[in-house]
Amino acid sequence: QVQLVESGGGLVQAGGSLRLSCAASGRIFSTWHMGWFRQAPGKEREGVAALMSSGDRTYYADSVKGRFTISGDYATNTVYLQMNSLTAEDTAVYYCAASKGGNLFDRRVYRSWGQGTQVTVSS
Repeated sequence: QVQLVESGGGLVQAGGSLRLSCAASGRIFSTWHMGWFRQAPGKEREGVAALMSSGDRTYYADSVKGRFTISGDYATNTVYLQMNSLTAEDTAVYYCAASKGGNLFDRRVYRSWGQGTQVTVSS
């Protein structure tokens, strides 16, 4: 297993940007596929972005495509989620997770989860 710690959440105005970080306790390159999920109050946890362990493929939910970017720094075992053009609908707790494979937008394929970081977008 790998331990994950998210940071970077906060309060931002609509149209603004935030960058979330996810620090992993071990090597992620070529080892773990990484995903970002979010959960808004009263809603199910949903996948928003995923990064293959090879570092060369990324995937996005339609709701964030063109606004969010997932990336990895393999020297520091850190995964980022750059979020631009934020709207109130992006308000949620954001979670980082690690998977060995499968449908990376299915939370069931993830083995490790961070504690989450709150993102609140004011309109």
